[in-house]
Amino acid sequence: MELRDLKAFMAVVEHGSFTKAASESFVSQPSLSKSIKKLEETLRVELLNRSTRHVELTDAGSIVYKQGQKIMGSVMELHILLDDLLNIQTGAIKLGIPPLIGTLFFPDIARNFHMQYPKVRLELVERGAKMIGTLVENGEVDIGIVVLPTDERKFSVQPFVEDQFFVFINDSHPLALKKYIQLEDLKNETFIIFTEEFTLHDYVINTCNTAGFTPIIGYKSSQWDLIVELVSSNLGITLLPYSIAAKQTNNNVKIIPLKDFDMPWRLGVITKKNTYQSFALKQLLNSISREVASKK
Repeated sequence: MELRDLKAFMAVVEHGSFTKAASESFVSQPSLSKSIKKLEETLRVELLNRSTRHVELTDAGSIVYKQGQKIMGSVMELHILLDDLLNIQTGAIKLGIPPLIGTLFFPDIARNFHMQYPKVRLELVERGAKMIGTLVENGEVDIGIVVLPTDERKFSVQPFVEDQFFVFINDSHPLALKKYIQLEDLKNETFIIFTEEFTLHDYVINTCNTAGFTPIIGYKSSQWDLIVELVSSNLGITLLPYSIAAKQTNNNVKIIPLKDFDMPWRLGVITKKNTYQSFALKQLLNSISREVASKK
């Protein structure tokens, strides 16, 4: 079995069609079809159901695809091991971060790391916090920053930041005159929250439920700055970490602490357990660890 033929098969599965796979792989479609046919002959099984308009795996095809992922992962790891053996400190690290966390913390991480290792490129992958763990687990990113707690059976966790939630409210709202706001004061207010793919979506709802009420959801967004703008337009209130206060400059928005209710926002850096870590990734983890220690 040739690696080239296996890569051709996996490309077709991942792109969902021969045409797209050929285009992305920069090979002709007949060449792609020939490679897959050769792989089927080598393995003596049929990998794709060719009687349908769309790519459809056979039972054997599903097995070969899953094992192919492991093979490709091993090949990639081989290159990393050899690069480290030769002390090649170049390359890229894929860092998975939710947009809110990226806005607040990625610039400092990138700047400090670049000063030490200018030849290593950080590639930012922005997804909702719920997705970051999956990306790390599947090897699609090397490292992620997530809201804690997370599954420590799967991930190595390094604490990163701890913050508190505050109420972001329009300055003309009657509650804006208060020095502190109790969470129960917000039971009749319209909430503006993150969409379902974000951990903060569930976190805010569950916190309100703990306080004895179900929040009235008026708007959902994947962008923290849009949420703040909606608050500025007096379309509702929101709960956000205090770190946002330094980033938002809207004079119509007032930020008020919660009274008698502890809402910690704990972030952690995660990597997949029992997985090889490149020299560059180890240095990034050390750099983040030093940055966290310097702020204590």
